[in-house]
Amino acid sequence: MGENSVDRARYDFKKAMQEITAYKGRGTELISVYIPFGRLISDVMAYLREEQSQATNIKSKTTMKNVTSAIDSIMSRLKTYRTVPEKGIVVFCGEVPRAGDQTKMVQYTLEPPEAISTFYYRCDSSFFTEPLDAMLLEKKSYGLITIDRKEATLGMLSGSKITVLKHFDSLVPSKHHQGGQSSVRFERLIEIAAHEFYKKVADNATEVFLNREGLQGILVGGPGSTKDFFVKEEYLHHELRKKVVTPYFDTGYTDESGLRELVDAAKDTLVDIQLTVEKEYMQRLFREIRKPDGGLSAYGEGDVRAALDVGAVDVLLVSETLDRSRVTLECASGHSSGATVDDPDAKMACPVCGAQAKVTSSEDLIDGLFEAADKFSTHVQLISGDSEEGDMLLKAFGGMAAILRYRTA
Repeated sequence: MGENSVDRARYDFKKAMQEITAYKGRGTELISVYIPFGRLISDVMAYLREEQSQATNIKSKTTMKNVTSAIDSIMSRLKTYRTVPEKGIVVFCGEVPRAGDQTKMVQYTLEPPEAISTFYYRCDSSFFTEPLDAMLLEKKSYGLITIDRKEATLGMLSGSKITVLKHFDSLVPSKHHQGGQSSVRFERLIEIAAHEFYKKVADNATEVFLNREGLQGILVGGPGSTKDFFVKEEYLHHELRKKVVTPYFDTGYTDESGLRELVDAAKDTLVDIQLTVEKEYMQRLFREIRKPDGGLSAYGEGDVRAALDVGAVDVLLVSETLDRSRVTLECASGHSSGATVDDPDAKMACPVCGAQAKVTSSEDLIDGLFEAADKFSTHVQLISGDSEEGDMLLKAFGGMAAILRYRTA
């Protein structure tokens, strides 16, 4: 899966979760079903039929009708699956209020970015999203190394999940010894053993980290100065050294608990890394804009779309807070045109003749931009609204801008 595909899947998941968590039912009639890999669809269907049977005992006829209808809808959706996908399926379905006394049924079927392990069925006044909440965190991965002279551990951080990859106990002897060996010879043996230990850790780091897709950086921690010596003496492969995040981090332990300490110590740095990437792209855009001829820049939806359509965009910068839709409008006179709107359900006039128009197709604006970018291998960089640059992109440039491969005019 390409980088744009990963970012788009994450964007779609995040957007869906924002919509799902905002819904509130009038009663306990919003259904959440979590189905882990390995669970038979037939078993889930049997469970849902039993729940539907139990729902006939609900005193409120409206609630009973809404619950049984939602279960029907979920079962119809599950019939399209022969087996549960590797990471599981999550289905949210139920009646939610609209204007006045009206309601509408909503249904979301998600294949989560991380595997779910437990079957849940929940019927409540809101959708049950707790098992998915942690998956909204940044999912780019970081290598983890904790090391001292006694032991070392290699791990991986992906989102909020820490995985131990390898652990090593060293054979480096203590500096305190008894016996007849001379202190100079004993010190030399210690240094040889330490060198071999560091080399073993580095070789294994190469094995598990080098060429790992999506690896953003490597965090190094441990007590004392061993971690500094390990990195500065260039035991690590030269490509891995480029990914080491500085400064190195102090931890009290170098086992699995040391990995957790390392991640906790690096939290602010991890946030800063993502914001730094966004800031570098925005500063690159500003440098182009400041050139007398506007340089290799485009901003505003019209100019950006024109450049996208001819493959002139190198990097597309889009505010991830840009909550809009791209629609196709048609009127009775036969005019058809595209428009970007805040609410695709609102009444709209034909931009050609002014007559009332109907929406014949609609898609999320950012999803459409991802599709247009993929046609010409354009990198899409989503910019968060948490920085000064992100705020400027939204307010000054309408939420989108582009760094070009070549000028189009």
